[in-house]
Amino acid sequence: MKNVLLIGAGRFGRHLAIQMMQLGHQIMAVDISEERINSVLPYVTTAQIGDSTNADFLRSLGIGNYDVCFVTISGSFQNSLETTSLLKELGAKCVVSRAERDVQAKFLLRNGADQVVYPEKQLAQWAAIRYTADHIFDYIEIDKQHAIFEVPIPKNWLGKSIGELNIRKLYGINILGVKSHGETNVTVTPDTVLTDDVTILVIGEYKALQKCFQI
Repeated sequence: MKNVLLIGAGRFGRHLAIQMMQLGHQIMAVDISEERINSVLPYVTTAQIGDSTNADFLRSLGIGNYDVCFVTISGSFQNSLETTSLLKELGAKCVVSRAERDVQAKFLLRNGADQVVYPEKQLAQWAAIRYTADHIFDYIEIDKQHAIFEVPIPKNWLGKSIGELNIRKLYGINILGVKSHGETNVTVTPDTVLTDDVTILVIGEYKALQKCFQI
């Protein structure tokens, strides 16, 4: 369980709060808008209305006590930048800030952000890959070179074991698990036989994955 400070209770901040609540984290939400604070209250441990660009207000929150601070302010990049910088000055352990463009990410990283997230950009990239390939069921980017794909079993792999296929040596990819009826089994061995009623989670370089699965 983590202690989380969430600054900015707009749409992205609210969705983030919902996910973190489901993971069992303790969440303090902050926003300058009473309406937004009221909307996020069911999903957080506690909340305060306040101006995150005010150093005294932020100091009163005990910034050093939080494991991670999310800055998800929308509509004002200046406020997001000032808040990010102040959090780091006040001893924040980890600051994750929301950006909408590359230039914003550069400024945030130079002014205190440890990590930057692009909700719209990352979703657009996922959707582009997911829905333009008929045989990709899910996709997770690891970095610019690596990814995890959920794909169906190629026809020439059916009925064969992972060891028999020698996938790692021949294709440079690894099978992380098999998925059936929404349940994922990550206990795969060289003796695991691949059948047509499952999909597989594979990890590797984009080029290797694209070549292997004709993506």
